[in-house]
Amino acid sequence: MTMMNLSLPFPAKAPLLPLVSSTRSPPKLPSPPSVPPSIGRSVKFDPLRDRLIKHLDAGHLHKAMSTLDIMARQNTHPDLVTYSLLLKACIRSRDFQLGKLVHSHLTRSKLELDSVLSNSLISLYSKSGNWTKAREIFQSMGNKRDLVSWSAMISCFANNKMESEAILAFLDMLEDGFFPNEYCFTAVIRACSRAEFFPIGEIMLGFLMKTGYLDFDTNVGCALIDMFAKGNSNLESAFKVFDKMPDRNVVAWTLMITRCTQLGYPKGAIELFVDMIMNGYVPDRFTLSGVVSACTELESESLSLGKQLHSWVIRSGFTSDVCIGCSLVDMYAKCTVDGSLDDSRRVFDRMEKHNVMSWTAIITGYMQCGGRDMEAIELFCKMIEGPVPPNHFTFSSVLKACGNLSDSRTGEQFYSLAVKHGFATDDCVGNSLISMYARSGRMDNAQKAFESLFEKNLVSYNTIVDAYAKNLDSEGAFELFHEIADSGVEVNAFTFTSLLSGASNIGAIGKGEQIHARLLKSGFQSNRCVCNALISMYARCGHIEASFQVFNKMGDRNVISWTSMITGFAKQGFAARALEIFHEMLEAGIRPNEITCIAVISACSHAGLVSEGWEIFNSMHREHKIAPRMEHYACMVDLLGRSGSLREAIDFINTMPCTPNALVWRTFLGACRVHRDKELGEYAAKMILQQDPHDTAAHILLSNLYASAGRWDDVAQIRKNMKERNLIKEAGCSWIEADNKIHRFHVADTSHPQAQEIYEKLDEMALKIKGLGYVPDTDFVLHELEEEQKEQYVFQHSEKIAVAFGLISTSRSKPIRVFKNLRVCGDCHTAIKYISIATGREIVLRDSNRFHHIKNGTCSCNEYW
Repeated sequence: MTMMNLSLPFPAKAPLLPLVSSTRSPPKLPSPPSVPPSIGRSVKFDPLRDRLIKHLDAGHLHKAMSTLDIMARQNTHPDLVTYSLLLKACIRSRDFQLGKLVHSHLTRSKLELDSVLSNSLISLYSKSGNWTKAREIFQSMGNKRDLVSWSAMISCFANNKMESEAILAFLDMLEDGFFPNEYCFTAVIRACSRAEFFPIGEIMLGFLMKTGYLDFDTNVGCALIDMFAKGNSNLESAFKVFDKMPDRNVVAWTLMITRCTQLGYPKGAIELFVDMIMNGYVPDRFTLSGVVSACTELESESLSLGKQLHSWVIRSGFTSDVCIGCSLVDMYAKCTVDGSLDDSRRVFDRMEKHNVMSWTAIITGYMQCGGRDMEAIELFCKMIEGPVPPNHFTFSSVLKACGNLSDSRTGEQFYSLAVKHGFATDDCVGNSLISMYARSGRMDNAQKAFESLFEKNLVSYNTIVDAYAKNLDSEGAFELFHEIADSGVEVNAFTFTSLLSGASNIGAIGKGEQIHARLLKSGFQSNRCVCNALISMYARCGHIEASFQVFNKMGDRNVISWTSMITGFAKQGFAARALEIFHEMLEAGIRPNEITCIAVISACSHAGLVSEGWEIFNSMHREHKIAPRMEHYACMVDLLGRSGSLREAIDFINTMPCTPNALVWRTFLGACRVHRDKELGEYAAKMILQQDPHDTAAHILLSNLYASAGRWDDVAQIRKNMKERNLIKEAGCSWIEADNKIHRFHVADTSHPQAQEIYEKLDEMALKIKGLGYVPDTDFVLHELEEEQKEQYVFQHSEKIAVAFGLISTSRSKPIRVFKNLRVCGDCHTAIKYISIATGREIVLRDSNRFHHIKNGTCSCNEYW
């Protein structure tokens, strides 16, 4: 045993009680079971014993226990062999309470236990989660401990998530002179399946290779596959173990398929399934469940393959299996191409029995589908009326559905129910509560929910970081990021993705670059999710070159990678590049999704490529089997509206196969505002307000349309209506990042500490650009004022103030990047072009619709916006 290092490193833990007495006697071979002492028996003993054994043979455990009770009342008891049979029957049926009752009968019998019975008792208490009692029995065995005893105890610790105790028990066993068998190795390797114990697992692997167990035992091989997959996310080594196994069974194939899916390699899982069939193995229900789950992770042909597997399930006679049913419900929900959950619901409704997993799968499907959250809540209410109680995952999904609806009141009621079900301290439920409050705009409550978590883990930190990022509070997100680092919790890809999202939401490219540097040091530069977030961050901050550089370096692009890059080029006004990337994506065999099509049509819209936009729209269903959704129709209305084809746009709306919603009419109203078509604009506003009388955007767009036509009475009436309905117009705001801080400005803002310098620079710029030919366009002042006041007002718009601040606070070598929450006004667009000539600075302006790259008096939009 000299090869084993008995001073292996362990995580800091409280000192362990010694597993056995420190005074060890020399190892002995287990003695044969002792003959029970002669005892006084009732004349009915033998018939009762025979009856008990007959009940056990027939699988009637409760009848056997009734017979045992009769024997106890007659002051008799069976022998050790019968007790052993009873205990094993309780363990097999997982009826641990009956097993404990057998133990109490055994204790009262005063029989001296042999190693077989003691080992069964260790197994009983181990599997029931009572490791303390299992260890107590183990320690009481003394010299009767054999290899089975050690194996049972190591398994007990491993099964009860006491990994370090399991490893120490294994080392104690070696010191006691026992040589491990396949069961000992399987248990200790299972204990090494956590990342912190993986180095010890590698030592065990070396030991194993010398013993030869790896070459012939399937259980040991499966344990090693799990160790590499769970402890080190190392599929390559897991495959090496799998390939080395000479006798693979269905369990080994299923395990490998499952781990491939879990580690993001669904294609490999499908290939393994095909190999398994070709090698003559018959998949069981767990195999089929695993391979159906793999289909949900595929990016192309997933639904087609899933349907083929569903057919296989039917032919194999597994249609009533709840486990497979859950996987099919999940597969149809995630692989839907048109947003329909009909197939998923059909599978769910046809299931003979439902368990908590099937309910959770369908509720989660509706929650994740988009726009079906109310149905998810209705299903949850139906579930709690029935016999199947929800678990923490069910509560998590329904809380997220409430968050999607910004319905925190209903969410609080469901959380109260979760508390009643004993999930008050469950992190999964707590994290969903944080997300629900954040999505409802109640960040104070989200922070309180985070602080009240019983135990904060990485998921908890990621949830609250993501919440701050989505609520445009990047400062709060970054403060929490530093808190994570101080707490010693290691960040993961999702943490970086959330932080990058926070930076991109407000255009904080400086912070984004800092995160990029941090993730490079942490080794996440090749992570696909992180790379996708980087592409989006740089694109949304106006640095399209950096975005494309990240995209080019990616080795493993998915549809999100391509779509992010297409969206980036579309928003920057580079329609030709967006279309080029789209065609490269198709040539690479990547199938576009609904969002890809929105991005490409949007690119055509921003560049006036009407015929190209029509071509993409018409190819959606014909070539890519994507049914147009309301967002696609709105994009087409935008395409036609921007080009001035308002009549064609209204004809398109009137021929839609579905009723146009407020988004479609709002898009059309915006085009009417740009092209100053009051008649069609009024009609569009009427259609919106019929659907939603409280639509703020419709009121504002119509008001602006009237203001541009000088119809001030109509403007006053609309503002009066808004006031009566408590409709508040979103205030225009522009911001700029300087010295790693975000500086925000509103119209005529004087609250900034450098306000005097800013306005001095603004006055200086006004003189310079007027000298270059700039004339203020006061039509963009939507208030009834004198002309001189209008001219002064228009020059105090928030985007001009932000540009002036950029001129005094940023390096001349870098572009000035200004962001606005609303559409940039036409006068500001013109003025900033003149400012770029007067100062020689490049100015990047992002408004609610697109980017404007302005340099030497020209803009990337080519005046088409």
